[in-house]
Amino acid sequence: MIAVTFALPSESSDFRRRLGDHARDVAILHTGVGEKICRQRIGPFLGSQPLDFVISSGYAGGVEPSLGVGELLLAENFSEPALLARARTLLNCRVAKLATVNRIVQSSDERDEFAREHNAAAVDMETQWIADACASRKIPFLSLRVISDTAAAPFPAPPQVLFDLERQCTSPRRLFGYLLRHPIGIGRLIRFARQVGIARANLAAALEVVIRELKPPANPE
Repeated sequence: MIAVTFALPSESSDFRRRLGDHARDVAILHTGVGEKICRQRIGPFLGSQPLDFVISSGYAGGVEPSLGVGELLLAENFSEPALLARARTLLNCRVAKLATVNRIVQSSDERDEFAREHNAAAVDMETQWIADACASRKIPFLSLRVISDTAAAPFPAPPQVLFDLERQCTSPRRLFGYLLRHPIGIGRLIRFARQVGIARANLAAALEVVIRELKPPANPE
């Protein structure tokens, strides 16, 4: 069995539609966004079934200026070397460092700071905790992320408007209120939905390839 984790169901929707015959060989976990809920969910999930390896997947924010929306990134600092070597032969992707952070990184200045401080190309909010849990159980681990936002293609509204970490959802009232006060944000939100759609589709296609090619052979009856 292969496990694939995403923060939220909205990140995994295209992949789930594409699974087809591989669905019986793949377990999906939605970890939630951020350290607290991710730690709560990942341990029981890993202990519930035998796993051949785990792929931490989903969105990441680009902090390296050359990264664009929809690009794939294999995290060299988290991934098990043998899995990383095999995956990079299958995908047209960037292999670089990923940093796990405790908040959504928004501005260009913040992105530049994280790139310098962590020597990272991208950031997310879950991979570190998933990797730690897998390491403690000696489960091989691969980190494959897709870039959903960059300094050139940022979030359309402040992070606290787009997502409530405590409630693990977007508050429609808060978002609607923001758009009433900042109507220019409507166009930005539409553009952001399009770029996220591109990222989600690219990730689903990449995961399909990785699952198909790296899936362990079935045990003979």
